[in-house]
Amino acid sequence: MDRKNISGTCHLLGSSLISWNSKKQACVALSTAEAEYIAAGHACAQSIWLKHQLLDYGVKLEKVPLYCDNTSAINLTKNPIQHSKTKHIEIKHHFIRDHIQKGDIEIMFVKTKNQLADLFTKPLAHDRFNKLRTKLGILDMKNVCWYMFGLLILLDHVCAVFKMVKSA
Repeated sequence: MDRKNISGTCHLLGSSLISWNSKKQACVALSTAEAEYIAAGHACAQSIWLKHQLLDYGVKLEKVPLYCDNTSAINLTKNPIQHSKTKHIEIKHHFIRDHIQKGDIEIMFVKTKNQLADLFTKPLAHDRFNKLRTKLGILDMKNVCWYMFGLLILLDHVCAVFKMVKSA
């Protein structure tokens, strides 16, 4: 209705999901590249914050990889020269450029079908939703419930066998 895009991020430490976010952008983007650039800036800010938090635990990260599925947005992050096509983008969104130049963040291309953050920003087909959810390590609760039910049955059998052995 208001033409504002949804930014979504997810942050992994190794293969573990440690942070995620989904938020409507504060401004209307004039292009997909701009919307992705703004989202990448938000992901960069969260990554820098997490990087500093990990320092408190003695974990030092060099270049944190940030995955983006829009090559135009990636090009905007790497080019420090303001072109006429990007003059309208607010200065605060260029935060990501500084951190890429410092070497804190490394922006990398990921195919759209493998973009994990899409799970938090848009409705997805059932197959793609399940694929991305599995890649994030999020379990399907139906499977967890069946698994727990199976464990309870197994535990019940083990207890019954233990009682028979103990009484013999």
